Amino acid sequence: MKRSSTGLIIAVVAAATFGMSGAFIKPLLEAGWSPAAAVTVRALVGGTVLLPFALLGLRGRWSAVWRGRWRILLMALVGVAGTQVLYFASLERIPVSTAVLIEYLAPLLLVGFVWARTRRMPKWAVLIGSVVAVAGLVLVVSPGGSGDLDPLGLLLAGGAAVGCAIYYVVAARPSDGLPPVAFASLGLVLGGTVLGLVGLIGVVPFAAPNVNVPFLGTLQPWWVTLLFVGVLATGVAYATSIAASEILGSRLASFVGLLEVVVASVYAWILLGESLGIPQLIGGALILAGIAFVRSDKPDADPTAPASVLDQGELSIEPGSVAAPAGTTPSIRVSGSVV
Repeated sequence: MKRSSTGLIIAVVAAATFGMSGAFIKPLLEAGWSPAAAVTVRALVGGTVLLPFALLGLRGRWSAVWRGRWRILLMALVGVAGTQVLYFASLERIPVSTAVLIEYLAPLLLVGFVWARTRRMPKWAVLIGSVVAVAGLVLVVSPGGSGDLDPLGLLLAGGAAVGCAIYYVVAARPSDGLPPVAFASLGLVLGGTVLGLVGLIGVVPFAAPNVNVPFLGTLQPWWVTLLFVGVLATGVAYATSIAASEILGSRLASFVGLLEVVVASVYAWILLGESLGIPQLIGGALILAGIAFVRSDKPDADPTAPASVLDQGELSIEPGSVAAPAGTTPSIRVSGSVV
């Protein structure tokens, strides 16, 4: 199986697990939990579950943690704490499907940012794929997005979209020996710890009442929901998403991540009673078509480079830099500048 095909399968698993979070967390928020508290417990559970696998993968490679310290820090503060708090805060004001729609405008933000930064128009395959995918998003969300669209909720979801775009760029950075499971575990534990401390000192609202909430048709203690979300929709989701991003690159991985919109709508339909019909199914098909267009774009790069190489100024490994001499670091360029 080709490396890119493997990356696509992993990315689909990531979207399927990430999509669980909104439908399962929303009842907890409605029961009095604050977004910061929910994200803190979710991140700590996910990071702790992955920790044994992370330690196993890091044996003899502890220096990789130090080399990736800034990547881990960005993952913790932006990818875990910032993005998730903004997303869950938006769920208190707007429907799950609408919040996911806005958050997953992140691929368009990546395309637009690269276009503005390099002043080079993306290839037609990317532009067509973007338009088709957005059309699919609108179809998926519009029929199930009934209700008042609170301005603050929309703004919070927009902030989550920016954070999501940053997350995909950070996740797609070369690992430099840091296993994806270790990157995910350390980022989740650090992000959850920082967010918990910020909440405990009162910087953000932090409420975690001892309540029972709906879970798969029954009332269960709060920890059952968060254990489920922490293991599957956090630990597994982040580890697979990071692995997919390293293989596919930030642009393609973010477009495949749009499938989370479809998955989240299905979960919200089953668990929360939000509507789902033929338009959403058509929208899902359009999202798949958009992904196919984006994937068909062939970057102008060395054919021996990894599948994560991207053109249009995105994060890429320069031709000839894949096999670097011992003791040196390959040149990595973002929009023409070495980082």
